[in-house]
Amino acid sequence: MATTIQQSFKKFRENLEITDLQAETVSIRQQNVRDAVASGLTVEDDFLTGSYSRNTMIAPLNEADVDIFIVLNSEYFHNYNNGENGGQGGLLDRVKRALLKTYTKTPDISRNGQAVTIRFSDFVVDVVPGFYRKGGGFLMPNSIANEWISTDPKKHVEIMSSANKAHNGDLVPLIKMIKCWNRSHSKFFRSFHLEVLALEILNNVTITDFPSGVRYYFDKARERVKLKNLDPAGYDGDIGKYINTQEKIDEAVGKFQLAYERALKAEDYAARGYTQSAIDMWIKIFGDYFPAYG
Repeated sequence: MATTIQQSFKKFRENLEITDLQAETVSIRQQNVRDAVASGLTVEDDFLTGSYSRNTMIAPLNEADVDIFIVLNSEYFHNYNNGENGGQGGLLDRVKRALLKTYTKTPDISRNGQAVTIRFSDFVVDVVPGFYRKGGGFLMPNSIANEWISTDPKKHVEIMSSANKAHNGDLVPLIKMIKCWNRSHSKFFRSFHLEVLALEILNNVTITDFPSGVRYYFDKARERVKLKNLDPAGYDGDIGKYINTQEKIDEAVGKFQLAYERALKAEDYAARGYTQSAIDMWIKIFGDYFPAYG
């Protein structure tokens, strides 16, 4: 409950954070998963990646994915390269077998195109195997296209941390708000794509407050989403390539357009002193995680 716009956004920001107890659970669980892989395979390095490592994960935890990147010994690359032993899919199956030796009663361990997914009762862990890449970064498998993807999740963390610092700590909370909007409206956009758009749109832009910040994001995203949104670490080409038809582009623009129009209305209501109407409009944008007036 809130009676001012400032209070409502402060509470909204708090609502999107996972609790300290949940963070402790994640910490213990992800370390156990890393140990399980290491007990069955030769691991050179392992580290958290994805939104959790970039601090852009949003509550609730049971709808979140915790990503772990496992750097395997290069012998596995040679064993599964060029279609050998099932290729990239065979490598993922090897990681899955290693996990099943430890998690014998876990309800669901499966693999998708790039990771092995463990579905616990409270949240999901994605285990991504990979290798050191010649020239820097890492290689990860894409079992759907039978290819190796160049990436550098450690660089992504560095870039987000640096950008957030440049914005006095306001960039990450704003990104979380945008992710909440996306979740409240069909999850059309991939989360990392929204983060890359934020890095592009808000580069050298001052975030004076969250209402104007999210409105500015929605405004500029209408055009940015039509363009290539390159991996900030310099790999993997266009992060938005899944929006690959004119119909999908139009849908993406339409979603940003509606959010932009609603944000304008919310700011106008607030400027004219209609705080409750403004908060009601922000709830239309962000859903129930935005606190009601009162």
